[in-house]
Amino acid sequence: MYSNTLVSTEELAQHLDDPQWIVFDCRFTLTDPEGGRRAYEAGHIPGARYAHLDDDLSAPIVPGVTGRHPLPDPEVLAKKLCQWGVGVNKQVVVYDDSFGSMAVRMWWLLRWLGHPAVALLDGGYPKWLREHHPVTTALPEVQKMQCACLPERSLWVDTKQVEQAMGSSDVLMLDARPDRRFTGEYEPLDPVAGHIPGSINWSFEENLDIDGTFLPPEALRENYQALLKGRTPAQVIHTCGSGVTACHNLLAMEVAGLPGSRLYPGSWSEWITDPSRPVALGE
Repeated sequence: MYSNTLVSTEELAQHLDDPQWIVFDCRFTLTDPEGGRRAYEAGHIPGARYAHLDDDLSAPIVPGVTGRHPLPDPEVLAKKLCQWGVGVNKQVVVYDDSFGSMAVRMWWLLRWLGHPAVALLDGGYPKWLREHHPVTTALPEVQKMQCACLPERSLWVDTKQVEQAMGSSDVLMLDARPDRRFTGEYEPLDPVAGHIPGSINWSFEENLDIDGTFLPPEALRENYQALLKGRTPAQVIHTCGSGVTACHNLLAMEVAGLPGSRLYPGSWSEWITDPSRPVALGE
């Protein structure tokens, strides 16, 4: 039986020598793109491969057209996954050191490509270290495998679909960025501040308990049902700055037993590439 949402540090520790389990280190800092790779080289969970947000989990940026992290070409990503040893029946576990906010991108991408057996390490690398589980600097021995490449278009929306949904009471757009970026008070990454009109701010950190692990499913369900106000998960579109942390809210809904919401991969950084699109400020 595979996991497709969360895996505990204890469970991963029990499977470190299991050839059916593949681990990925997805540490990444938006303001220091090579910081995650350096951290990986300094120490990582035994057997973990390193996946770089810019180089591996995104396509190249097309200035004036795409956001900061466009979806990767599915064939290119699938080829990398095969080379990393992600076989069809392998359990994949992804982690980072930032509450899952980066690793969720890989979690979503594998599901998009048709590999449901992928889970986020709950509590991530900080919890792994706190519990004194093993760490290594050794690179893993990797055996090439055959993996899935069946991208499911229905899992995400493009900018045109967002434009059509904007202002509709049937659609709930949830923005996972911190509130100061949502309101436009502070914007460290994008040239325009604010949010897509009609969207609601729900920072990904709302999904977390005080120790950095996800809230229990019942608590998450209560939170999201209050946001849904009678809508179904299929009526939810998740956004953020560039389609990365938005996956955290999407995962939280899956943990809550509310599957079927969709991602806007371009998010705010793609929305603002066309100055004619409306921008909202404040709450």
